[in-house]
Amino acid sequence: MQTRKKYIFLTLLASWLLLFFFGGDQLRRFAFFSERKAESQRNWPHWTDQSFLKSFADPEELQSNGDPSVLSPRERRAAQLSIYKNSRCRMETCFDFSRCEKHGFRVFTYPRDRDQPISESYSKILTSIERSRYYTPNPKEACLFILSIDTLDRDHLSGQYIHNVDEKIRGFPLWNSGRNHLIFNLYSGTWPNYTEDLGFDIGQAILAKASFYTESFRPGFDISIPLFPKDHPQRGGKRGWLYQDSVPPKKKYLLVFKGKRYLTGIGSGTRNALHHIHNGKDIISLTTCKHGKDWERHKDTRCDKDNVNYEKFDYQELLHNSTFCIVPRGRRLGSFRFLEALQAACIPVLLSDGWELPFAEAIDWGKAAVVGNERLLLQIPSAVRCIHPERVLAFQQQTQFLWDAYFSSVDKIVHTTLEIIKDRLLQHRSRSRFLWNTLPGGLLALPHFSTHFGDFPFYHLQRGSSPSKKFTAFIRATCTAGSLSQPILRLIQAVSGSQYCAQILVLWSCEKPPPPSGKWPQTTVPLTVIQGSSKVSDRFFPYAAIQTDAVLSLDEHTSLSTSEVDFAFVVWRSFPDRIVGFSAQSHFWDAEQRRWGYTSKWTNELSIILTTAAFYHRYYHSLFTEYLPVGLRDGLAACEDILMNILVAAVTKLPPIKVAQRKQHKEAVLQQVGHEDGDAGTPLAGEWSPSPAWSPPAKGKGTAGGRHFSQQQDCLNQLVDWFGYMPLVSSQLRLDPVLFKDQVSILRKKYPHLDKP
Repeated sequence: MQTRKKYIFLTLLASWLLLFFFGGDQLRRFAFFSERKAESQRNWPHWTDQSFLKSFADPEELQSNGDPSVLSPRERRAAQLSIYKNSRCRMETCFDFSRCEKHGFRVFTYPRDRDQPISESYSKILTSIERSRYYTPNPKEACLFILSIDTLDRDHLSGQYIHNVDEKIRGFPLWNSGRNHLIFNLYSGTWPNYTEDLGFDIGQAILAKASFYTESFRPGFDISIPLFPKDHPQRGGKRGWLYQDSVPPKKKYLLVFKGKRYLTGIGSGTRNALHHIHNGKDIISLTTCKHGKDWERHKDTRCDKDNVNYEKFDYQELLHNSTFCIVPRGRRLGSFRFLEALQAACIPVLLSDGWELPFAEAIDWGKAAVVGNERLLLQIPSAVRCIHPERVLAFQQQTQFLWDAYFSSVDKIVHTTLEIIKDRLLQHRSRSRFLWNTLPGGLLALPHFSTHFGDFPFYHLQRGSSPSKKFTAFIRATCTAGSLSQPILRLIQAVSGSQYCAQILVLWSCEKPPPPSGKWPQTTVPLTVIQGSSKVSDRFFPYAAIQTDAVLSLDEHTSLSTSEVDFAFVVWRSFPDRIVGFSAQSHFWDAEQRRWGYTSKWTNELSIILTTAAFYHRYYHSLFTEYLPVGLRDGLAACEDILMNILVAAVTKLPPIKVAQRKQHKEAVLQQVGHEDGDAGTPLAGEWSPSPAWSPPAKGKGTAGGRHFSQQQDCLNQLVDWFGYMPLVSSQLRLDPVLFKDQVSILRKKYPHLDKP
């Protein structure tokens, strides 16, 4: 028994000694395992194959623990909570809807203080509101309020930083803790962390801000806007760079970037890594350290080489010749190159984690941009190479649409911001994302008219639908005798004889009351008289009596036959978004006077169809009345024709269509007498004889027609100034019926009366 115990003891001792000698090192390591594990989580491993990694990153770069100026997520959230004390604000909790019920969506801007400095950009924002249809000078009518204090630049190191904003806004009796207020901001925070601190308490105000963090963004309440430069156009704006028939199937470069490289501080990590994807062939990524006052003190081993390569390429040339443009974050999340890429039709590749994209509540950026991840930079080249060419072209076309619709001017940025807020107030009548992301865009698709895309004139062709098969004749009568003239009687008979006419509406704009119903001619379609005023713009009011898609706008002196009406309507149904009519005029650029000119002379081009005899969609009545400011549509009474044509051209980017017309009656020719001596006045619809080109009226003559035509020239230039560009588009097209004026039997022609004198 004793011997057995002895053998067991010796066996255990031998096992312990073997374990000590051969496994002791592993035990010692195990004792410090937890400490080494924690350490390994903090530091990068020491790579042994440095020659393999050298082409991708330096070992020092890989072992960096990050910039100490970068806040952790917990620190960032704590900072945001201290800034946005009303971080739980929603429209239902921090906005007074009752202020918008009586007078609608009206916006009041605080009176400007002459002693208070204001930046050029903020001045443009206030001007955009004050010249818009939203503006009201009466704060009692206002639904939304805009401060006159410049809040765009809240970097306290900036020369445009306004001090003591809290004290100033608390002294405003309308402030009400920011309720129903909208605050614009482009720059927040300062070196080194560039937090979202604005330097004052915004209270319950809506914040329209550039470089918005998603963590601090209040969905359905705040609005993310783009960062735009101080020289961004007030209105109009330059068109995009993608022209029809000018897009090469494959551009020279696939992916480009040219910009600053931050050596230290927030945002430096992303831009410092961009050189890894540069191949010098179809991917160009250029950075420079040469910016700031002390860049030489922080420069690294790459700076000199980067600075040399940076000067070898022109930035504009890269934009023109690249398919994709990298848009990395800067010190803040947004940058100017975002709008630059959109305008250039260079598809933005966004590398800005946590950025709430501009107007993302309305815009589907998945159709116009590639959203990347800063940590997956090396995967970007292969990702963009996999995008099919057809989708690339769709991306490029969408960038041009978004640029032109929402970003090309300060006016469009501000109006988009206001329209998004307006949609929130009446969600049952708000625009769908389809309307926001399809031509002509949300600003020109008014939800008060309809929220169904089939009711608008723009979507029939692309959706495979057709407008209604009947039209409403809308005749404006301006006679002073109080009785019916022969021309209007003949016109009513001709129009009512059309197989497509659903009803006739007469807008009675005479001083005396209209004749009794027994005096009006008997027609096969309903005839309704509407009492109007002396304002010419009343002819484009959206009357509820107009039920058909098509409107045939006429004047009482217009002379048309039933065949002309039928053919023009058939043409309009193929082009429901355009003006289709008979009498054409054109615009031109007068190089000597450096202004736009207007002529009714027969030329090979046309850009205006007079609405004294023209078909168009009834939606344009709503757009004319609701989209244009009251002062603009009522202040230019002499040129409602020009205004309507410019408005439709601004929507469609297309010219009007002229259709065939029979020869003019002799009595209409006689009415043309008196248009001489510089008077090329507006010809009556139905007139076929040419009018002389406009020339300045001779001194001493002072003909009424000459003054009227001069007024129209002035109107044209005033409208161009309001829109910010010339919307009219010239055309050399006229549509005639098949066999029109051909030497064949009259029985073979569908519209035989068009050939008759």
